[in-house]
Amino acid sequence: MEMPETVETPLLFQRTTENDNHDGPVPFESWGRYPRFPAKLVPLAWQSDFPRVVEEHDNMPTGALPVGMGRSYGDVGLLRDGHLLVMTGLDRLLHFDEQTGVLTCEAGVTLAQILDFAVPRGWFLPVTPGTKYVTIAGAIANDIHGKNHHVAGTFGNHVPMFELVRSDGTRMLCSPTQNADWYAATIGGMGLTGVITWAQLRLKKIVSRLIDYQGIQFHGVDEFLALTEQYKNVEYTVSWVDCASTGKNFARGVFMLGEHSVMPDELHESPEPKLVFPFNLPGFALNQYSVKAFNTVFFHKQIKRRVRALQDYEPFFYPLDAVLKWNRMYGKRGLLQFQYAIPWAHAREGTIAIMEAVAKSGLASFLAVLKVFGDVPSPGMMSFPQPGVTLALDFPIKPGKSFPLFDRLADMTLEFGGKLYPAKDARMTSGQFQTSYPQWQEFAKYKDPLLTSGFWERVTI
Repeated sequence: MEMPETVETPLLFQRTTENDNHDGPVPFESWGRYPRFPAKLVPLAWQSDFPRVVEEHDNMPTGALPVGMGRSYGDVGLLRDGHLLVMTGLDRLLHFDEQTGVLTCEAGVTLAQILDFAVPRGWFLPVTPGTKYVTIAGAIANDIHGKNHHVAGTFGNHVPMFELVRSDGTRMLCSPTQNADWYAATIGGMGLTGVITWAQLRLKKIVSRLIDYQGIQFHGVDEFLALTEQYKNVEYTVSWVDCASTGKNFARGVFMLGEHSVMPDELHESPEPKLVFPFNLPGFALNQYSVKAFNTVFFHKQIKRRVRALQDYEPFFYPLDAVLKWNRMYGKRGLLQFQYAIPWAHAREGTIAIMEAVAKSGLASFLAVLKVFGDVPSPGMMSFPQPGVTLALDFPIKPGKSFPLFDRLADMTLEFGGKLYPAKDARMTSGQFQTSYPQWQEFAKYKDPLLTSGFWERVTI
């Protein structure tokens, strides 16, 4: 099928300055806005640009890192005083097979752009995270997961092939059968094995934009686990959970289920978001009292214990994308995100213990997401998901309080046999990383000698 030559990129990487002079280092920040590192921008526009730009920049002695939309929360997409190879210029859709649903596109194409192309034609992403403003290469590099992990696995499970270019000019086609070791190292490899120039993605067929949605209130981790087992065959499941309340309201939440509607309906592109969070909230705005009040309202806005409705896929998958720059609500200091995966053997006790520690800390999480990972094997050597329970928490940074809590939660995660998610991390120590990912030394053999990141430098010392 003939494809459009180029498509628009709706958002750019997180710059912290309006200065357009790219000759010197420019301050950059992650989506969490912590940490902030100066780096030099090197935009790539063509598949042949890398490694040519390496020579043009005197072989980049301080290292380089390919980056996309900057939606990672920590420093996996940052490099202090290094060169950031901005991939969003590689934004071309190359080929689409209407019979198999396999889309071939360049590395900087975003999931939003794929949806704009695919949905009107009756196709959808096989796996999607909570934002559509990530590039396909970023999705591969972090082997992202979604609400359907228990049935569909990770993003990498649906990537038949991609091209990997090394800094020495070596080009490799990578698939489960061709350069399979490089394929495994690159999926979940945090952008460190080389530059992905283009990739294939196997889409799934839909007949409607609508999601058949159910919301079920629950009280406590045991009720959550029971609902998870009861609805294990539903395609999309995820829960909002109250991590601020104690006593009878401890771990209350809303269990959310969804499946694509089978009733044919109009298929069209989504409108561009128009709302922008206007300013940074003051540091005191998000506190245990305001979050507890929000959680009470959110829990009780669903008047009945169980509701069912048809809703558009946008608010079901991407509620936060409706407001651009929503990370400003955490203030200038930014936010930290904590996400663990604890295996089934200790999932219940670990989740209860960690949620109790969060509730007692007084540092309430404004956005708390609880779900399960299934047993579909991830194709990546360094992929995060494993069978069990995962909890993701967002905390505004509070000097002297946030970091000690994160250190304690990370240690507790390891005590329960779990691990942390590099794409969301800004605090993991080298000991915690190397315990969570004992295969890291094998992975290091595939790392490109030019490429590195703030995260990698921090956790491999």
